[in-house]
Amino acid sequence: MFRIALFASTILLFNSCFSQGPKTFAERLGYPSDKKIIILHIDDAGMSFDSNEGAMEALTKGVSNSVSVMMPCPWTPDFLGRLEANPGLDAGLHITLNSEWAGYRWGPIAGKSVVPSLVDPDGYFWPSTGQAVQNGTPSDIATEIKAQLDKARAMGFNPTHIDAHMGTIFAREDFITEYVKLGMMNHIPVMFPCGHNSYFKNFLREQMKFKMMAMGKYTEGMDLPLPMTDAQSAEMGERLWGAGLPAIDDLHNQSYDWKFPEGMEMTDQNIMEFRREKYKEIVKGCEAGITMIIMHCTKPTEAFHNISEESYYVRKGDYLVMLDDDFKAFLESEGIILTTWKELLERRSKM
Repeated sequence: MFRIALFASTILLFNSCFSQGPKTFAERLGYPSDKKIIILHIDDAGMSFDSNEGAMEALTKGVSNSVSVMMPCPWTPDFLGRLEANPGLDAGLHITLNSEWAGYRWGPIAGKSVVPSLVDPDGYFWPSTGQAVQNGTPSDIATEIKAQLDKARAMGFNPTHIDAHMGTIFAREDFITEYVKLGMMNHIPVMFPCGHNSYFKNFLREQMKFKMMAMGKYTEGMDLPLPMTDAQSAEMGERLWGAGLPAIDDLHNQSYDWKFPEGMEMTDQNIMEFRREKYKEIVKGCEAGITMIIMHCTKPTEAFHNISEESYYVRKGDYLVMLDDDFKAFLESEGIILTTWKELLERRSKM
């Protein structure tokens, strides 16, 4: 069971806030109670030149308003240079514990000899979440994620938040502990939904699947329990809030799994329209509160086929949707309030 020790005062705060106070963290941060507050967040900046191109255009010319950077990747210096030229952008640290592509890989910042449980026989991060869960130790996790933050700061990059590549950090309770500790000790907001979690619960079930697969206990179609209860998630929210950090109410992280219709011609217009309608469905399905919606915006050249043929059109589709005028008009018509991690921390700091 996922357990977090709380002081008696924090427990009293939890009881008071949820029995008498606002129901969402959006309300607690001063947003209207009936509004959908959304962060349109881009993962995987620094992963490749094409990723950097797509992310930066979606942020500066489109409706995306937040991004996070993978420090172990070869194109990170390029993206940090772009951030320096655009200092107002909301950019976080994308905690990276996997290297998932077969022919394009990276390893730990701390060094493979320092964090041996996090690397495969070739010295790179494990390709899959299941492998990282099965082999990783919390002490190596703590060492590596601190090394990634230290490198960011040494390169002049002070992240507005921390989040997690492939969600691996959420697949084990002791990994989560080190992740949250890093944010709290450095006063950096942590991507960890602590509200109604309407979308996030589906993601948690996927992480439970990875964990049970690694243990050899997963059977296709079995009922997957949530790795944490609503009460435990709410306790985490109070812990972050008590540390002076904001919290969010929900997270949508399943857009990468949307399958294109069989036989669809993969033109730019077709892939954009398909994914645009999916994003509209997600936005319409959001509950009131702060929801972070994750995507992967890439402006792919032909070289990106060599990184991942499968995700070429997925990532290109996200990029095209974020630049689409119809999608921008849809957000306005729905009365969506867009926010960033930077703004959330500023609101929390004023309270």
